[in-house]
Amino acid sequence: MTQIDGRPSEQTIERTREEPVIPAQQSWSPAPQQLSLTDEEFELGPNGVPPDKRFRALNRLAAFLEDKRDHMLGYQVTEDMDAYQEDLSRFMKMHCNNLGDPFQAGGYKVNTKPLERAVLKYFTKLWHGIPYKAGKKDSCWGYGLSMGATEGNLYAMWNARDYLEGKRLLSSGDTLKIQPLSYVAPMAAEGKDHAYEPVIFYSQDTHYSFAKAIRVLKLPTFGQMGRDRYPNDCPLGGEWPDEVPSALPPKTGKDDQYPSFGPGSIDVDKLVVLVKFFAEKGYPIIVNLNYGSTFKCAYDDVRAVSDRLITVFGDNGLISRDVEYEGGGSEKRRGFWIHVDGALGAGYMPFLDMAAKDPKYGYEPEVDIPEFDFGLKSTYDSGLPGEKPVNVDMVSSIALSGHKWMGAPWPCGILVTKVKYQMQPPGQAEYIGSLDTTFAGSRNGFSPIVMWDHLAQHPDDRQISKAVHSQRMAAYLVEKLKMVEKYWRNKNEDDTLDLFIDRTPLAITVRFRRPNPDIVAKYSLSTVTMRMIPDDDTSIRHLAHAFCMSFTTQDRIDTFALDLCGDDAFDFDETTPTPQPSPRFDAGVPMAQSPFADRGFA
Repeated sequence: MTQIDGRPSEQTIERTREEPVIPAQQSWSPAPQQLSLTDEEFELGPNGVPPDKRFRALNRLAAFLEDKRDHMLGYQVTEDMDAYQEDLSRFMKMHCNNLGDPFQAGGYKVNTKPLERAVLKYFTKLWHGIPYKAGKKDSCWGYGLSMGATEGNLYAMWNARDYLEGKRLLSSGDTLKIQPLSYVAPMAAEGKDHAYEPVIFYSQDTHYSFAKAIRVLKLPTFGQMGRDRYPNDCPLGGEWPDEVPSALPPKTGKDDQYPSFGPGSIDVDKLVVLVKFFAEKGYPIIVNLNYGSTFKCAYDDVRAVSDRLITVFGDNGLISRDVEYEGGGSEKRRGFWIHVDGALGAGYMPFLDMAAKDPKYGYEPEVDIPEFDFGLKSTYDSGLPGEKPVNVDMVSSIALSGHKWMGAPWPCGILVTKVKYQMQPPGQAEYIGSLDTTFAGSRNGFSPIVMWDHLAQHPDDRQISKAVHSQRMAAYLVEKLKMVEKYWRNKNEDDTLDLFIDRTPLAITVRFRRPNPDIVAKYSLSTVTMRMIPDDDTSIRHLAHAFCMSFTTQDRIDTFALDLCGDDAFDFDETTPTPQPSPRFDAGVPMAQSPFADRGFA
């Protein structure tokens, strides 16, 4: 096979398994002149844009976006959407707006709520929940998001905060002697000073948007609360961190005993210790768990977290507690909330689980597929005479992005929670003809059509095949990167040269040394700068990652691998200023560096 543009050929890379081979040409540039857009091309003025210039601008935009789509590797979005144009272009002729609650018709009739409900029902059943039924508290309610899972996380935390603060539930009905549609707070709980002060816990690998959400909601992290009220009592020792440490790598050596070397999942032992500290003081607890939604595509062990925390919750009266209101009336509700940010993983992992359980797919996962959904229950046994063990449903809410695994022309998604957790809206706009139970007022009515159309065209067999394909492409990318690494070691006659190749078990993303800016731009790679060892600037690594979504092919990976063998593909002596640490929520001086300069894609 001959070389093209000075790149080492596929045959050349294959031969690096046996012997060092150096490409014949040394002048190749991996990313030739790329399409770019300028602001001037799209300048708008009072006279509009002449037709010829407008068409030229749109053609340039289409060419630019198609080029970027055809090389996409760096973000968890599905770019295979050709069918949508054929099926759905007719709906561009109208303004579809799903204003108000998806389970109420509302006053605006140009809506797609039947499709929205169908999508919600589909995922509710996929996640082992009970489809929505008015008045059935254990059934699942949700709505279509106009943003991605970021909006779902924000709404879930708002719901969790108000629920744990004791504000009125939508299902309260006549059980409380208060005015309809009033947004009320509970009476102070005698002898329980912190009964309505929820504290939130999430890992240091959690998506960056989560910190924004809880700041908007003024939800205190355990770290902020600890520094304010218990400055010398951190149960982990030392200073209070803002975030729960992530897990260490499964096999640790003397140089890698830090979470930055780990898979990106939450450290369950440390989470339990921290939650117990606050639960014993009477604080209600919010825990966010990630499910394939971080830079490392990690899956927090929702089962292990639930089984460990149920004892903490039960021993401290958080499984069921009385909430009393002025004027009479009380309710029983739990004192904890577990949310799953399933922006990416909740869309395909159920199908991977199906593949693992059916031999016809020939798929054997390297580790067990972790549970994460509404079917997960944990048992609490108080050990007291006469008290029977109780089974508790643990997951309160799940958020999913529609533009990631399924694919959509714009950000979208769904949030699903349960009827028994729904809060009374703080107000009511009568003119919309529906309860205002969603975060946005106007909501995108086109997104439910897109998600419905995807699901209609993808029966389980096809979904399973796509999920297994992504796993195999991720494994193939690891193999190709190792070949690239060997190529560079042979070329530089340095067996210690490291591309920092890593993949979390079951992840569809692979991490590696950041290549040059041209390659980063060509493949839209997401990059981070990470200090692997705290306070050690010599441990700084500049990393990138590639996602193997369902549209990723071996050909695209092969082309990418060849680009990584260009003469200037990597700067092995790169020195870049250290990123500034993330500010603390109490605006204090940070005591430790944040491992990431960035945390992924919404």
